[in-house]
Amino acid sequence: MRITVEERAAREVRRGHPWVFREALRGAPRAETGDVVTLVDANDTHLGVGLFDARSPLAVRVYDTAKSATLDTRAIARKIEAAFSRRDGWFDDARTNAYRLCNGEGDRVPGVVVDRYGDVAVARLDGDAIATRWAELAPMLATPLAKRGVRTLYLRREADGKGVKAEHVHGPEVHGAFDVVEEGMTMEVDVLRGQKTGAFLDQRDNRARVRAYAADRPRVLNLFSYTGGFSISAALGGATAVTSVDIASDAHATAQRIFRKNQVDTKPHRFVTADATAWVATAATKGERFDLVISDPPSFAPNAKSKGRALAAYAKLHRAAASLLEPGGVFCAASCSSHVTMEDFMSTLDDQALGRSDLVVRGAFGPPADHPTSAVFVEGRYLKLVVLS
Repeated sequence: MRITVEERAAREVRRGHPWVFREALRGAPRAETGDVVTLVDANDTHLGVGLFDARSPLAVRVYDTAKSATLDTRAIARKIEAAFSRRDGWFDDARTNAYRLCNGEGDRVPGVVVDRYGDVAVARLDGDAIATRWAELAPMLATPLAKRGVRTLYLRREADGKGVKAEHVHGPEVHGAFDVVEEGMTMEVDVLRGQKTGAFLDQRDNRARVRAYAADRPRVLNLFSYTGGFSISAALGGATAVTSVDIASDAHATAQRIFRKNQVDTKPHRFVTADATAWVATAATKGERFDLVISDPPSFAPNAKSKGRALAAYAKLHRAAASLLEPGGVFCAASCSSHVTMEDFMSTLDDQALGRSDLVVRGAFGPPADHPTSAVFVEGRYLKLVVLS
C-alpha cells in the first residue's frame, strides 16, 4: 500500500528520520498493523518503506529509503544481523561480555533492541507492528547469535497490563540472576526481572569514567544507586567510603553481593534505603560532604508536556547535590529523559542553578558506541552525563 505524507514529515524521512506520526498522513490508510507500506510525498516521489501501526500515534516506522528496497521478515532479519556484525571486534569478551547488539532505530531496525549478556541475549520490541513479525523473525536470529557465542534468547515485552514479562525463545533457560563482566568488573544481571533487558548497559562507559574519577577521591555519593553499578566502580577505582542511596532495599542487597563478588569489603560503605531526592535535600544540614557525587535519577520527563517540571526537578536536585560537594570535587549528573536535550540539561547545571561558581564542565557525554543513532534521530540521544569539577 502507498501512503502519502505531508511535506514536513517527508523532509524528515528524506533526512533519515525513522518515524512518521499519524497526523502527517494524508487520508486514512486502510492498512492493518504490521502491513508493509510505501511512503511517497505529494508529488508521488518515493520516500521509503516501513511497517504500519493502525493504533499508535506513531503510524509508520521506516526501515529503508532506497527506491529498490523490499521489506519482509527476512529483510528485517538481515538488518538485525548487520547490526550484530557492526559490533564484531568492538569488545574483548573476556573483559566485557555485556553490550547492545542491535539498537533499534539507531541501527536502522526500528522497534528492535537486542542486548547480550554473555551467552544470553534479550530482545525487546517497541510497537505492535514489529511484534506481528516476531514468531517468524525469532528463528532467523538463532544462527547469527550462535556465531557470536550466544546460545539463549529471551523476549521481554508488556504482558497485558501486568508489567514486563520475559518469554523464553530458544536455548538453555535462565533460572535467576547471573554474572557478566564489564571492563574486568563483575556485574550481576537479572534478565527475567531486572530493569530494561536486565541491566543499564548504556551507562557502561560512564561507569568506567566514575572508576577513573574515584582514584583520588575517597568519599563518594551515588544517588539513585539501584544495584550499585556506579558504587562498585567507585570502590574499585579507589574510593574508601561510598554512600549508595536508593529507595529499593532489594537493590541494595544486589549491590552488596556485587561488592563481594569483586572482593570489596562492604563494611566501610553505606547503603541507605531512602528516597534519594528527599535524602540529598537534608544531607547538607547533617554535615555530609563528598569528593565525588553521582546523580542518575529515573526519567523526569516521560513526555514533552512534562519537560518544564522535569527541568525544575533537575535544577532542585542538582543544587542540593552540589551543596554536598567538597571544593575540588567532581559532580557527575546524568539524565535519561529523551525530551530533555543536552542544552536543556546544561541549564540545570549553571552557576545560578547550582548556587556556586567554582565548577566548570569537564565533559559532556551521550550514549556509548553500541547505542548508535542516526544524525537526525535526536530521540536516540536520550542519555546525557555532564561532569563538572
